[in-house]
Amino acid sequence: MKVTKIVLGVAVAAAFFTACNQEQKPKAGATTAATTSNDSTVAAGEKIVYVNSDSLLANYGYFKDVRTRLEGKSKKAEADLRSKAEAFQQEVGRYQQTGQGMTNEQRASTEQRLAQKQQQLQALNQSTSSALANEESEEMKKIYDNVETYLKKLSEEKGYKMVLTYSRGNSAILYGDNSLDITHEVLAALNEQYKTEKADTTKAKKK
Repeated sequence: MKVTKIVLGVAVAAAFFTACNQEQKPKAGATTAATTSNDSTVAAGEKIVYVNSDSLLANYGYFKDVRTRLEGKSKKAEADLRSKAEAFQQEVGRYQQTGQGMTNEQRASTEQRLAQKQQQLQALNQSTSSALANEESEEMKKIYDNVETYLKKLSEEKGYKMVLTYSRGNSAILYGDNSLDITHEVLAALNEQYKTEKADTTKAKKK
């Protein structure tokens, strides 16, 4: 008997699509030369860019904190359920050893009590798994909202018509020029935003 482990990442793999509602024309003399992904400065005339979701998930501070916290909760819940299940199995084993010496009434009462305990353990397993899954879903929605909000703002500022997501081995993008990769820029902004929010939360707790 064990609680379902929380695995993060799949839900976010398709979370990085957005389009802006305004179209900006490139400024006169603007360059269209390609740049490297380390720079992530997209030429002014480009309207479609992409984000590497693998890199984003691996380096986004908020996601890493959420993953660590939920994995810790999952391990703690699993250990608690395992301990309760082992205690129950020991109780069943004692009954199997001593049951023959009981009266019919005593056996019926003991078996009823053990059946109730088993049902309680199963219910606890299901409720714990459900609670962890719901918390994961809520956190993934927050991550999606954070990314989507920033990408909408960035698209409006730079005139991007679409932001695609790229994930190695699981993407509709077979090739993308490095000049279209804005992962570094997005990641830096999101981490800076999360750093500020985290600092504000810490200060608020100290008051």
